[in-house]
This record gives sequence, structure tokens and C-alpha cells, in this order.
Amino acid sequence: MLKVGLTGGVASGKSTLARLLGNLGAKVCDADVVVEELYRAGRPGAAAVGELFGSKALAGDGSVDRDALARLVLADAAARRRLEEAVHPLVRKSVEGWFAALAHASVLPGVAVVEAALLVETCAYRGQDRLVVVSAACETRRERALAAGWTAERFSQVVAVQLDDPSREAVADYVVRNDDGLDDLERAAGELWTMLQEDALLLSAGKPLPPRRTAS
Repeated sequence: MLKVGLTGGVASGKSTLARLLGNLGAKVCDADVVVEELYRAGRPGAAAVGELFGSKALAGDGSVDRDALARLVLADAAARRRLEEAVHPLVRKSVEGWFAALAHASVLPGVAVVEAALLVETCAYRGQDRLVVVSAACETRRERALAAGWTAERFSQVVAVQLDDPSREAVADYVVRNDDGLDDLERAAGELWTMLQEDALLLSAGKPLPPRRTAS
């Protein structure tokens, strides 16, 4: 089973690419869904957030109010580090459990993809066999975010705490440009899927994966 990390900046289109790869046959884990589950009332993530920030970061039912939490940590680097130190290990444990469950399934998938925003920032990508980075011009991403209901301030705050595209691309095995429409991304997804399947075959044969920096 080829383990693939998929990342990119906010509004780069990584979720869309993950969905397209899932349609082509990959098993996909969305780390944001993992976080959402951890932030439910009574779950370890909610407990950690409550301990760090108190009721101001929680909803009335004890779950995490993600908008309130974002306001607390996006403008406070020290608070953000405390949150990451508490929550990222929980996310990694959940993702590792997902990979382990796939590995023990009756039918082993050829390609398993974990989509996460901070794979490079946290160095979590080093636990995967391949890293895919989705990139797009910042102004394009800004337009997408605003169209999705983000404020310009929120977008700027998130961009400020994420790595830039060149830094992510520097450690990527595959770079997918997503400056244009869905048709172009679907084409790129198909090309990427072919290369990932080739990688999976090499891995299953016990052969080393070649180093690649292929833009699609």
C-alpha cells in the first residue's frame, strides 16, 4: 500500500484533488474530518482545547467552537504552538490508526491518501511514501476563499501562518498546479493517479521509489 500525503495552501484545491483521487480508486482520509471528530464534546481534542483556552473556545455543548478557536490562535503565535503541541499528536495517532486498519483489511488498497493542510509544517509528510502538493497563485486562492464566504482578513491570517508554495514544493514528489478550472484539475488528477499507481506497483514488488519532482 502506497501511503500518500496530500497538502497545499488554503483554497489551493487539495480537497477537490483528494475527492478526484478517491473517485479514481484511492482510499482517502481527510485530516480536517479527523480534527472535527476529535473536537466533539467528550473527545480528547475538545478536552485539550478546554484545558488550554477554557470556555471561550468551546460551544455550549462542550465541543470546540472552531471559529472562536481560530480567532484566538491565528493572531497569537504562542497560543497556536500550544494548540499544535496538544492536538497534532492526536491527529497523527488517528491517521496512523486509519492506515493500520487499511493494512489489515481483507483487500489491501493500492494507494491510500491523507489530505492535511500542515503536512509540511509539522513534518508529518515524512511518514508517507509520497508527498503531493497542490499549488495556485495567491490571488487565485484569495478569490476562491472569498467566494466560499471567507473574509479577506481571515484569509490573510491563515496564509501568514502557512508555508508558501515554493517551500512546500521543495519537498514534494509531485506538484499539481491548480490555477485554472475543474477540467484541468481532473486531467492533472488522472495523470497523477497513473504515476501513483506505478509507484504502488514498485512498492509492492519491493523496489525503491525513484526520487521525482514532477509537475503535472
